[in-house]
Amino acid sequence: MKKHHAVKKILPALIASSALLPAGVAIAEDGLEDYRARFEPLPYFPPMPADNSLSPEKVELGNMLFFEPRISSSGVISCATCHNPALGWSDRIPRATGHDGQVGERNTPTVLNSGFLEAQFWDGRAPDLEAQALGPIEAGVEMAMDLEDALERLNEFDLYQRKFEEAFPGEENPINADNLAQSLASFQRTLNTPHSPFDRYLRGDMEAISDEAKDGMVAFVDNGCVACHRGPALTDSQFHAIQVPGSTDLGRYTVTEEESDKYRFRTPTLRNVAVTYPYMNNGATETLEEAISIMGEEMLGRELEEGTINDITAFLHTLTGEMPDFDVPALP
Repeated sequence: MKKHHAVKKILPALIASSALLPAGVAIAEDGLEDYRARFEPLPYFPPMPADNSLSPEKVELGNMLFFEPRISSSGVISCATCHNPALGWSDRIPRATGHDGQVGERNTPTVLNSGFLEAQFWDGRAPDLEAQALGPIEAGVEMAMDLEDALERLNEFDLYQRKFEEAFPGEENPINADNLAQSLASFQRTLNTPHSPFDRYLRGDMEAISDEAKDGMVAFVDNGCVACHRGPALTDSQFHAIQVPGSTDLGRYTVTEEESDKYRFRTPTLRNVAVTYPYMNNGATETLEEAISIMGEEMLGRELEEGTINDITAFLHTLTGEMPDFDVPALP
């Protein structure tokens, strides 16, 4: 990622911030301020860990590694295979297909805005992006590559040797597992989608979303959806039990082996949910309307009326933000 791209991301944040409106300029109201107060606009960057500061060199390297298929056993699968930028940084199939055509147990989550999450994967087995980054490389059903072998492959290329040295200056052997994870995590922290219609609405543009979407926002709050889907990424990053139709997945229980964690899954972000179908942990739910109906029955204990479902669907469509600016890398 070139340095000027980062500048391009910061400037719109300053322009969009209502805090920079001239003194005395009032924001128009539509009578829904109490509902808007239940939500937060998405910041342009997520929190940064103290031990992995963001730098253009790390982001550029992580961008290359994200698209690099030679860190997979077959040499044809990369992170971008399942997290395709053209498909909402997901794959739009029910369950991911990995090494040797194997089909995984779960739907591929989008990596968009993943830096805002407090737990990674459906079962939360990784607390942050650094801990998440290496798992798919070694997973037999995904990239199926021994980590040391992957590092050896990268070390064969002069370009990667130089890029790792630039990203991690002063290190004797910069091509190592920790730096691989930090680079991938750094790149993913730039894959954010601010300035959605709903963000513009929250910042004072009362015309940014339709009346139907506003009704959907009200229904979203009044029916209790906001209890779990809250915060800037519209997720509490917590784990809740749900019996998804057609799924026998034990969820977080596979990590903790605690009986109380059976069928619990991390609350998915609703940011860009309209373009990251299909839904649920098994990907068996094809439409937003069906997903909203299931959530009403499973999580809220009620059958939502068709009009309410349509309104909430319209609201969720306003959560599609501007896709991140990135370079398709030229690999060595």
